[in-house]
Amino acid sequence: MENPRQSPDTLLPKLAAHVLEHGLAGASLRPLAKAAGTSDRMLIYHFKSKDGLVTALLEHVAGMYAQALEMAWPSEPAATRRECAQRLLGIGRAPMFVPFLRLWWEIVAGAAKGDAAYRASAAAMMDSQLAWFEAHLPPDDPDPKAGARLVALAVEGSLMMDALGLGEVGEAGLAALEG
Repeated sequence: MENPRQSPDTLLPKLAAHVLEHGLAGASLRPLAKAAGTSDRMLIYHFKSKDGLVTALLEHVAGMYAQALEMAWPSEPAATRRECAQRLLGIGRAPMFVPFLRLWWEIVAGAAKGDAAYRASAAAMMDSQLAWFEAHLPPDDPDPKAGARLVALAVEGSLMMDALGLGEVGEAGLAALEG
């Protein structure tokens, strides 16, 4: 039986929990609807299309990630870009962030295959992430925009190397990162 009080705001947390556990690969509307306690028809009603659902869902997950990242970030500012990257890498390696990382790489893979919804979502997520990095660089960083991009590359690359069992490559890259 449909819950008449369902809305995108009540459905998205349930959908996010499902995709963080199971991923998006091959996700059809029925398993998503079941996870949210609704029907596939109601998902389309609330989100207008499957692409609309995926876009809203990924925006919601990105918000969850940003909130978790903010809570994990130390209160004192990083002294250097390297320290910022090392902090982010330490946070990214924490078990609570593993589901976000798996989902992120799934989104990246979908974008690499040319999926327009994944590509748009990945670009929006990365824009948000870069803005967050920029805001958390040392206050005296000479070029925060460039610094945020450098930190993002270092952290993303290091986490990818970790996943491949090549953590020492990522560590060497971080060590080479200028302050």
